[in-house]
Amino acid sequence: MELHNFGQRNGQKVPGLSIGAMRFPKDVTCAIALIRQAIDKGLRYIDTSRGYGESEFVLGLALRDGYREKVILSTKWSPWITKIAPEDDTSSDSIRRRIDESMTRLGVDYLDYFQLWNIDSREHYDQAIAKGGMLDGILKAKDEGVVGHIGFTTHDSVENLLTYVEEADWCEILLTTYNMMNLQYAPVIEAAHAKGIGTIVMNPVGGGKLAQSSQVLMTLAKEVDAASVADMAIRYILSNQHIDTMLIGLAKVADLNDSIASLDRGGFSESQIKRIDEVFADIKGQTSSFCTACKYCMPCPEGIDIPAIMSCIQDERYWGWADAASERYGKLKGKKADACVKCGKCEEACTQHLNIMAEMTYAVDTFRD
Repeated sequence: MELHNFGQRNGQKVPGLSIGAMRFPKDVTCAIALIRQAIDKGLRYIDTSRGYGESEFVLGLALRDGYREKVILSTKWSPWITKIAPEDDTSSDSIRRRIDESMTRLGVDYLDYFQLWNIDSREHYDQAIAKGGMLDGILKAKDEGVVGHIGFTTHDSVENLLTYVEEADWCEILLTTYNMMNLQYAPVIEAAHAKGIGTIVMNPVGGGKLAQSSQVLMTLAKEVDAASVADMAIRYILSNQHIDTMLIGLAKVADLNDSIASLDRGGFSESQIKRIDEVFADIKGQTSSFCTACKYCMPCPEGIDIPAIMSCIQDERYWGWADAASERYGKLKGKKADACVKCGKCEEACTQHLNIMAEMTYAVDTFRD
């Protein structure tokens, strides 16, 4: 599998695909076999977390018998996401305890990376980098030779992140969300890449949404010569020169094989990318004039969750996710669209001036089965 620079600050190389360790198979034997198969096929970087259930334990088993030496192992923690002990805070001592705990769970004596998990505000960033804070704890572990490199993951605002990228001379890798449906962090990824920070993206297939059956998106996939919508999603990311690697969640063998096949097909041409962007922009334009989930229509006198039903309609009508939308509609709690008595109070309050009563009839007809 072809390797390229993992940014410029760490001297490492990675392939375009990496292992996301959140959704391994529940059967441990199957999970171990799948992880090793991915490594055998050339995937190197592994992203896990203390907060991913039994992920670290399963990885520890999979990395025995010489597999540890074949990978770049990364885990992460922050107290605002997963508080393990009551005394956990943003101090150097707390994160140092978590580093030791993760190594024990993983069965290793060295972590290639330890990341600050989900920097989501300026407040948390400042706490993490403060004197005696989390960053100091990771740096101490680095000085002691048990951590090799440092990075952070994030869902913060683009504005804040562009500032962090300028400030964080300690940061060697950055992980954030990016896919065809969500391009908001593109400027951050570009800025990080320019600074020599290794760039990793999660949710390349939109958290599974872009793997759902959609005639609308499949038509586009065929137009740009993609084998499937998921193939289009993977190759769209491969086309971005500022992204070093993407995490694929390993839940089944098909996830691995299909992703590798997409990697082998390579990225898209500029004209293909332009076409994909045009179609997605058009769909988003249509949905922006539909329900915004502002909830001014709530509460419904009949107890109907109007925004949830409108969301199902939106996915079915504009994105073509008919099966998934129907399944989600069926799982909605409480009264559904057939309970609408056409009182009109929702339409009086709707900021988008939508014909909500007609949409409830549409939902009944569309999701009848």
